[in-house]
Amino acid sequence: APLGLIAMAGASELGKKVDGYLTKWANENEFVKDTFLVEAVCPRFSSGDGKGLIKSSIRGDDLFILCDVGNYSCTYNYFGRENSMSPDDHYQDLKRLIGSCRGARRVNVVMPFLYEGRQHKRTRRESLDCALALEELIDMGVSNIITFDAHDPRVQNAIPLTGFENIQPTYQII
Repeated sequence: APLGLIAMAGASELGKKVDGYLTKWANENEFVKDTFLVEAVCPRFSSGDGKGLIKSSIRGDDLFILCDVGNYSCTYNYFGRENSMSPDDHYQDLKRLIGSCRGARRVNVVMPFLYEGRQHKRTRRESLDCALALEELIDMGVSNIITFDAHDPRVQNAIPLTGFENIQPTYQII
């Protein structure tokens, strides 16, 4: 299937690098393509509510969404004041974009830092936010989730029948 790449706010620099590698590889292999990036935004209303908007056709595409939930440098206007995006804000924007991906062949999420990855097991009566988030993404139609160095790789047990790639960057660090 054709490939599409959405780089969310906070992952745009990474998205440009990935797109550069992909377009170079495609052009070297006689598959001429200017860009794999799909323009998508999550505008906010003055109340802080948002929406996901994909500005081009993705029908039939294998879509990869890059989302950096740990990027605190992203901001949005909230009742006239500038507010920094939290991991929860990034995750909500991710869900908004997934909701607007109807028609894509497959949706894959690349999340370098796993959302709520530190909250992976119970010690008392508390929520398992990471497991709930993974289940929610799969229920929304995500086929694969790719992350790097998950705090506890056993969290993939929350979604045992779907793709969960936990890439260990040990050799890159060394």
